[in-house]
Amino acid sequence: MSRRNSKDLGEKPIGKLLIQQALPASVGILVMSLNILVDTIFVGNWIGPIAIAAINVVLPVSFFIAALGMAIGIGGSSIISRALGADDQPKALKTFGNQISLTILLAIGLVIPGLIFVDDLIPAFGGKGEIFDPARIYYIIVLCGVPFLALAMMGNNVIRAEGKPRFAMTAMIIPSVANLILDYILIYRLDMGMEGAALATSASYLFCLGYIIWFFLSKNSELKISTAHFRLDFPILKEMSSLGIVTLARQAVVSVTYLLMNNILFDLGGEDSVTVYAIIARMLMFALFPVLGVTQGFLPIAGFNYGAQKYSRVRKSINTAILYASIMGLLIFLGIMFFAPSLVKIFTQETSIIEQTPSAMRWVFAAIPIIAVQLIGAAYFQAIGKAVPAFLLTLSRQGFIFIPLILILPVYYGELGVWISFPIADVLSTIITAYFLNREITKTLK
Repeated sequence: MSRRNSKDLGEKPIGKLLIQQALPASVGILVMSLNILVDTIFVGNWIGPIAIAAINVVLPVSFFIAALGMAIGIGGSSIISRALGADDQPKALKTFGNQISLTILLAIGLVIPGLIFVDDLIPAFGGKGEIFDPARIYYIIVLCGVPFLALAMMGNNVIRAEGKPRFAMTAMIIPSVANLILDYILIYRLDMGMEGAALATSASYLFCLGYIIWFFLSKNSELKISTAHFRLDFPILKEMSSLGIVTLARQAVVSVTYLLMNNILFDLGGEDSVTVYAIIARMLMFALFPVLGVTQGFLPIAGFNYGAQKYSRVRKSINTAILYASIMGLLIFLGIMFFAPSLVKIFTQETSIIEQTPSAMRWVFAAIPIIAVQLIGAAYFQAIGKAVPAFLLTLSRQGFIFIPLILILPVYYGELGVWISFPIADVLSTIITAYFLNREITKTLK
C-alpha cells in the first residue's frame, strides 16, 4: 500500500474520504447487483419463471462457498488495515499470503462433497417438483466455478484494504459485464437454456479472478508476496478466522434463510411463492447497493484510524457513515413503495406473480431506512478487531430474530407472516445494535 493512500486514510476529512471510498464500492456493488437483476430478467423471459426459482435454490450453496473467500478477505483485510496503520508491513504481507492459501484449501474442500451429494442438496434447499431438473443443471456447472469466485471475493477485499477502491470497483464490474454478454450469446442466441445461464456465470467468475491476479502482479499493488508468505501461520490464521467468522456466519445464515424460505413458501404457495421470493431477493441485492457501498467504504477508514489510535476520527467516521447510509435507505424505501408493481413486471409477465409480489415487496422493504445503524454498527466491531460483538451483532437480525419469526408467524398468518418477519427483524436488530454501539463509543472512543 502506498504511503500516500495510507496517509489519506488517517488525514483526509472523513466526509470526503468516505465518499472517496464508498463511491467506487457502491458502483461496483451496483454493477454486480444489476448483473444479478438483469440475469434474472433474461432467465425469466428467455427460459421461464421456473428457471428463476431454480437459480434461487442454488444460491445458498454457491453463496456459502463464495462467502468463504469474502470472510477470509474481510477478516484478513481488517488485520492488513490495522497493520498498515501501525506501519507493520511484514504482518500485512504474511496475512495476504495466508489468505490465498486458506481460500484455496477451503473452497476446493467444499466443492467436492457439494458435487457428490448434489441429488440430496437440491431438494433440501427447496428444489422440488418442476424446479428440481433445471436447478440440478445450474448447480453442477456453477459449483465448478465457485472456487474462482471465492478467490476473487477474497482478493477484492484486499485491494480495498490497500486503499485502491477504484481497482476493487473494476474487479466487480468485469464479471457483471461478462456475464450479461455471455447470457445473451449462450441463452438467447445459442438457445442453451439453463446450461447457458450457468456457463455464463462460471466464466464471469474466471474473468474476475484473472483481473485480480493481474492487479497484484502489477505495479499498482505494493503487497508483493513471496512463496514464504503462503506458509500457514497459526497466530495470523487465528486472528483472521476470529474476524472472518463474522462474515462467514452471516453468509451461512443467509444460506439457511434461503433454505427455510424456499421450503416454507413452497409448502404455502408452491412454485409461484418461491418465484415471488426470488424476485424480492434480487431486488434486495440490487436496491441496497448504496447502503452496502457506504458500509464497505467505512471499513478501511475505521480500521486504519483505530490502529493509529485516532479515536476522534473513528467516531466521526461512524456518525458520517450512518448519516449517509440512512439517507440512501430512505430513498430506497420511497422508490419501492411507489414503483413496486412496475418493478415486478420487468421480471415476468406471469399474472399470478405480478399480483402477489408488490405487497410482499413493500413489507420486506418497510424498515430499510433504519438498517444503516445495524450494518455500520456490526461493521465497526469487525473493522477494529473485536470479533465477539461483531459476530453477535451480525447474527442478531437473521440468525437470532428473523429465522425464529419465519418459523412461528406463518403458522398464524400464512404467507403474510413470512413477509412481516422482515421489518420486525430489522427494527429489533437495529435497537440492539444501537445500544451496544453507543456503549462502545462512550467507553472506548474517548
